[in-house]
Amino acid sequence: MLKMDDFEAKVVRHNVDVFGKVMEAKTLLVEFERRRRVLSTKEGFKNVKYVANHSLPDWRRIHRYNYKDYLKRVLDSLKIDEKDIAILTTAADMDNLAIAIEKFDEFYVVALTTAGAKDNAIRLGDEEADYIEKDFRTYKIEGDKLIPLEKYGTVNIIVITNADLTDGAMARAIITITEAKTNAFQELDVRSTKHPELLATGTGTDNVIVVKGFGRKVDYTGGHTKMGEMIAKAVKRSVIEALIKQDKIYKYKDF
Repeated sequence: MLKMDDFEAKVVRHNVDVFGKVMEAKTLLVEFERRRRVLSTKEGFKNVKYVANHSLPDWRRIHRYNYKDYLKRVLDSLKIDEKDIAILTTAADMDNLAIAIEKFDEFYVVALTTAGAKDNAIRLGDEEADYIEKDFRTYKIEGDKLIPLEKYGTVNIIVITNADLTDGAMARAIITITEAKTNAFQELDVRSTKHPELLATGTGTDNVIVVKGFGRKVDYTGGHTKMGEMIAKAVKRSVIEALIKQDKIYKYKDF
C-alpha cells in the first residue's frame, strides 16, 4: 500500500477469535525497520517496531465482553508482542482508510486516517457528556442508570515523519493535528449528532499516534512552522477523504 524510506504500511486481513466466534478482521499495520519513538493518546510514549489501526469486526460483541482481552487476541493473531506496538481501534472500515503525504526540503509527513462521525459527532466545550468510564468500561448515563456503550464513531489519525521531533514537539503536534481535524469537520459541515444546530469539532472518541523519525531535529510543530503546516495539511486532507469514504459525504468539490 505505502512504502517509504524505512517503513511499510499495509492493511492485513486476519482471523480473530471474538469470544467464541472467529471473524475476519482488518488491521492497518505499519512496520518500521528499526524502533521508533511514538506518542499515543491511548498509551503515552513508547518505543515500538509497529503502529496499527484495527477495525473492530463486531464492536458490540467486543464491548459486551472485554475490550482489553480482545486486543490481546488481535496481537496474538498478528503475532506481535504488546511492547512492540502502539495500536488504535475503530468501528470504521479499514477499506475507507485515507492517506495523505506532504513533503518539503528533506522532510516528509504522512497521515493515515480512518474516520466516522455519523453517530457521535460532538462540539466540545458546548455539549454535556453522556458517558462515564469505570474500571476501563464505558457506560451511557440515563438518569440513575448506566447502560453499556452503544453508539460508535471515531477519528483515528497516525502521523509519521522523518523529522527527529523532541517530546515537546510530539505533544504539540497533537494540538496541530486536532486543529486540522476540526478544520476538516467544519469544511465538510459535519454537525453535532445531539445538537445539529452546532458544527462538530470531532467525535467523542478520537485518537492520535505521532511517530518521530531519525532526521534533522525539530522542537516545535505549531502552525507558524513548516513542520506544523505539513502536519496540518496532511491531516486535513486525510480526514476529509476518510469522512467522505466512511460516511458517504459527496458534496465536497475535490472528491
